[in-house]
Amino acid sequence: MNYFAHMKPFPLFGSSIMIIVILIVTVAFISKKNETPEKHIEVVLRDLGHQLLLTAKDSSSRVLPVKKLKENTYQISFQNDFAFISDTLINLVQRTFQKNALATDYIVSFNNCAQKEAVFAFEINDQTGDLTPCRGRKLEVGCYIIEIDFLKTNKFNFLWLLLLIIPLSLVGFYVKNKFRKKEENESVVDNTDYIQLGRFQFYADNNVLKMENNTIPLSEKETKALKIFTENINQIVEREKLMKEIWEDKGLVVISRNVDVLVSKLRKKLTDDSSIKFINVPGRGYKFIIE
Repeated sequence: MNYFAHMKPFPLFGSSIMIIVILIVTVAFISKKNETPEKHIEVVLRDLGHQLLLTAKDSSSRVLPVKKLKENTYQISFQNDFAFISDTLINLVQRTFQKNALATDYIVSFNNCAQKEAVFAFEINDQTGDLTPCRGRKLEVGCYIIEIDFLKTNKFNFLWLLLLIIPLSLVGFYVKNKFRKKEENESVVDNTDYIQLGRFQFYADNNVLKMENNTIPLSEKETKALKIFTENINQIVEREKLMKEIWEDKGLVVISRNVDVLVSKLRKKLTDDSSIKFINVPGRGYKFIIE
């Protein structure tokens, strides 16, 4: 059963577009909600600087305020000079970021304060692999600035794609169904082989009735029954004849009630023309009359 057949075009199309818009807005809202707050980043980075000073056996000097250099780039600077070991820094950064669920892809650059040149750098990247050169090096006491660049990751949620496909499929189904019906109607119009029944044109080869712009589909049994009636207009068509030619010739055994149901369906489909009547002849069958 086609549940969308009786839906008007604009409500169906408009509802589908509305669903798509709501889903897009929801995805954007969730993505925005899932972004790490900037204050949280600053707190984690200050804690990272503090832990680094502790490994350098400095528990008194301060970590200066964290600066945001670019959209995803931050700078950590220190009050006093210190020394560090590269492996200690790498492990400390990874442990701190994992503990606070801060980032999985990033580049850390250790620069000297005077020349602002990188004296040590490494990259942690789930997609392309980690780059941690110069492990085991010890950098002497000096003034250092840490720059951390958080790499953007495009995580695609296939669940949202599925939810977007559903309304798009409904729109596609409606458009396809509309064009299919249009092609069927055009093929009926192009076919001049029809029987005029009052205001209806009966296209037996296409299993349809047509009146003006209204096209009514017929089942195979309805078409077969209507053909028998049109060949015997104003004559009594015996129930046995209908049962034999529609069902029994195909090896099906039915009762006269099946004939009554079939004629009732045809009567409803032809109801727009009051000149067409099916007259019940008790004990025999039906007479098809066009006044």
